[in-house]
Amino acid sequence: MSGHERGALTPSSETTPPPAPYDILFEPVAIGPLVTKNRFFQVPHCNGMGYRDPSAQAAMRKVKAEGGWAVVSTEQVEIHPTSDITPFIELRIWDDRDLPALSLIAAAIHDGGALAAIELCHNGLNAPNLYTRETPLGPHHLPVASYGRDPVQARMMSKQDIADLRRWHRNAVIRSMKAGYDLIYVYAGHTFGGIEHFLSPRFNHRTDEYGGNARNRMRLLREILEDTLEAADGRVAVACRISVEEGLGDAGLSRGDMAEILGELGELPDLWDFVLGTWEADSNTSRFGPEGEHEQYVMGLKQLTTKPVVGVGRFTSPDTMVHQVKAGILDLIGAARPSIADPFLHRLQHLRLWRLHHVSDPVHAEPEHGRGIPPGLAPRADPGARLRLADSRRRLRAGRA
Repeated sequence: MSGHERGALTPSSETTPPPAPYDILFEPVAIGPLVTKNRFFQVPHCNGMGYRDPSAQAAMRKVKAEGGWAVVSTEQVEIHPTSDITPFIELRIWDDRDLPALSLIAAAIHDGGALAAIELCHNGLNAPNLYTRETPLGPHHLPVASYGRDPVQARMMSKQDIADLRRWHRNAVIRSMKAGYDLIYVYAGHTFGGIEHFLSPRFNHRTDEYGGNARNRMRLLREILEDTLEAADGRVAVACRISVEEGLGDAGLSRGDMAEILGELGELPDLWDFVLGTWEADSNTSRFGPEGEHEQYVMGLKQLTTKPVVGVGRFTSPDTMVHQVKAGILDLIGAARPSIADPFLHRLQHLRLWRLHHVSDPVHAEPEHGRGIPPGLAPRADPGARLRLADSRRRLRAGRA
């Protein structure tokens, strides 16, 4: 079954359409050669399992797919030993020996009914390479920008290093397709992706064709996107995850830079995934920021490309989700932590919205009794749903054993 066919599948919970205005959240979205079954998109996020616990990760991603998410993504996947961020653990696609683990995860996502996405990453200055002992690589001679503030110096990449990086990334794209993924990410976000280090004047002090003005600084991103699209050859979709703002004015990646990047590259990938410039800013907690606070940074960018856009904002309210779509801010509702906290968020939202509009006697139509609920939604609403959720949790724990 092709990725396009998988993406077009509709779960039984959607046989009864949700009421307006929430029906817009359950519409399909075209992403290159793919078609999603709704607008719910689990964006890439790390989890501490990585290459060490692939069976546990496969179980975790499968539970989300079973919960109704249209696309379920991996975390960052290191494409080469020069991208090692030990002691942090993430997936690897260094060579063919990593394919069995990655294939296991893709197959589990497909078994759950979702499209599988993989986020390829070279961590650049964020990689001290404490395990591999490789020399870190960056756009310029700089200390590594790692969480551990490791006393390690990165080497300014030569033209040969850049050619090697392009080859490593292309090989990772080909391996990702062999592993069965439907959508492949080019990662330039969160100050983690080495491509972002080239985009940002904060790190890029070069004076050649890869440095200086925004057009030169985006050259590596253009080349890797073109390499990825060529290798994908229309068989899988290509996404670009990119920081839209570093919050440093002209000293870092700015909104003006982003507008210029989209003006030049906006039509290259099949999907744009907009994030803030650091992981901390992109992942603000509810204690310090409201739901949907990314809107002020992302608003207007979708109008600079005809390609669909996904973003996050700790979305849990269906009204906020509808606003994001109807206001032309996002096409797909991205989530990381909400998908962890509630893998069945999509199905539960569908049920709650249906009951809100169609159950005339909510007091006597509690979900656990299965009354007043259409057949397509009943499997997630009867007592057996609790048993299935418990079973999913047992399988997740068993996968870690």
